[in-house]
Amino acid sequence: MSHSHDHDAHSSSRRRLLVVIAIVLAVFALEVLGAALSGSLALLADAGHMVSDLLGLLVALAAATVAARPATDRQTFGFRRVEVFGALANGLILIVVAASVAVGAVFRLSAGSEVHGGWMLAVALTALAGDIAGLLVLRGGAKASINMRGAYLEVLGDTIGALATIVASVVILLTGLGWADVIASLLIAVLIVPLALSLLREVVRVLSESVPASTDVAQIRKHILGTDGVVDVHDVHVWAITSGAPVFSAHVVVSPQVFARGQTGRLLDELNGCLATHFDVAHSTFQLEPAEHAAHEGDTHR
Repeated sequence: MSHSHDHDAHSSSRRRLLVVIAIVLAVFALEVLGAALSGSLALLADAGHMVSDLLGLLVALAAATVAARPATDRQTFGFRRVEVFGALANGLILIVVAASVAVGAVFRLSAGSEVHGGWMLAVALTALAGDIAGLLVLRGGAKASINMRGAYLEVLGDTIGALATIVASVVILLTGLGWADVIASLLIAVLIVPLALSLLREVVRVLSESVPASTDVAQIRKHILGTDGVVDVHDVHVWAITSGAPVFSAHVVVSPQVFARGQTGRLLDELNGCLATHFDVAHSTFQLEPAEHAAHEGDTHR
């Protein structure tokens, strides 16, 4: 992936995040006012989630800004891994919000209070519109960056919260059962947790330098072995700097004719092209070896 492409992607991410931050601020102010007017814990819980969203989006914005910096002699892969730490912060924020909402709901169950369903419904519907707008803005970048995925999940959590609040407000209006507000709060907490855990699993996969979930090492090895002039492949390693940025390295044993005919450059071009075309790996490194070198190389990894 070229530096120019990276720069354009990070610029697009920053623009998306700035737009969504403005939307979140507006919805937060509306929900705080709505919670005060209606007495709704679900609205207040969602407003609290908005605060976490704002913090998470600011973290994502900072990460996207730092990640756009070019590589240096000290950071030879650049600063893209900062995106992973931004996603880690977002995942932890989601867990804290879920726990605080659940605790607040339990206390409300024991205390009890009057909830005005009309105000609650009007504010929740408006908040839902803002959340959907935020999701549409972030959707384009969520697949390309783990950092943007974290921001997307933050807003998705709000959308779920708004939907739960709408259902609770309708129940209150139709039946007068105020505890529906508390049930909605608990539902928000329960639904946020899987979002956070899915993000954190992806973060752990990247930080532990595991093979990206979408990458099949056996298929890569098969493609390399099927290349003309390749005898064997070992010391295969695949990891990711951040999501969508896989890195590959391998030792490739080649036939004597490749060296004798000066075809190493052609073979490297073919191997790099194969990884980029079939497996979307833009950064691949191959060590070409004659058979006699591979035989005494020592500890190798299949």
